[in-house]
Amino acid sequence: MRRIFYVLLTLGCLLSFVACNDYETYGDQKEKERNAISKFLSDSSIVVISEADFHAKGDVTDVSKHEFVYMNNSGVYMQIVRKGVGTPIQEGEKTTLLVRFFEMCLMDTIAITNNYDIYDPDLMSISRTGKTYTAAFIQGLMKDTYGSSTTTASVPTGLLVPFPYINVGRERSDADRIAKVRLIVPHSQGHAMASSYVYPYYYEMTFQRTNDL
Repeated sequence: MRRIFYVLLTLGCLLSFVACNDYETYGDQKEKERNAISKFLSDSSIVVISEADFHAKGDVTDVSKHEFVYMNNSGVYMQIVRKGVGTPIQEGEKTTLLVRFFEMCLMDTIAITNNYDIYDPDLMSISRTGKTYTAAFIQGLMKDTYGSSTTTASVPTGLLVPFPYINVGRERSDADRIAKVRLIVPHSQGHAMASSYVYPYYYEMTFQRTNDL
């Protein structure tokens, strides 16, 4: 029932803009997207750093200063809250991750999350070839919302941006913490709804491996 409720909320985000999209140019929609992102950055007191500064500091963002790095190639804003325990996904590796997430449409703040039920995470199948990551949601709320009962849901490229900079493992002690990131994803790097209606989205996500459960 909870998943149905969240799916309906997401559909509401879509329907609320259908009428105005009939009268807007793509340029108008992109301007609205830029304004929504700028407002979110300002309202959240986010300090944007360059990719060069990010790399110079060892690929980290200072959470205490609300730093997000702007990734030039994708237009994604990223904050690495925790790099996480474990190891990065290796060249040629394919693995499955447990994913917890919060997703919010920046155009109207409608949100979905799987954080309410600790026994019901999303499952992401991910693989790496060279510097390229490909992934799909194979179980959970993301699949139910953006896939179907018989198909997986492709993971938007914007959600794959953190993987060169984080580890994926499992917590083995009280000191261990799994990887956590925050992202602002423009429509060009988002899922089909974001792309179709020029919506930017905000995410908070954690990742951990399942292959050594």
